[in-house]
Amino acid sequence: MAIDNFYETKNGRTSFFDGGLFQFIGWTILGILVTVFTLGICYPWALTMIYGWKINHTVIEGRRMRFSGSAFGLFGNWIKWLLLIIITLGIYSFWVFIKLEDWKAKNTSFVN
Repeated sequence: MAIDNFYETKNGRTSFFDGGLFQFIGWTILGILVTVFTLGICYPWALTMIYGWKINHTVIEGRRMRFSGSAFGLFGNWIKWLLLIIITLGIYSFWVFIKLEDWKAKNTSFVN
């Protein structure tokens, strides 16, 4: 029984990205339009949509990755981070990038 059949490959490689350029352009344009037309309120939705697309099209060492984060979950954090930025007179904004990356990592896993 070969374990190699369990893993995905593309052109003999076990780590790859299989998303397309036109998909990326489409998702990015949609994210920008949603963000602009909602005056930034749906920016967390745009982030989760684009990040989810990237992760769901990524295979590492033959194992496909999956993003399970939701816009609703990010929106709650977004409000909390915004309040902390206001309370600390902008100082907390330096940590928001790190917190966002941590949230992405918590919601990323391998497909079984």
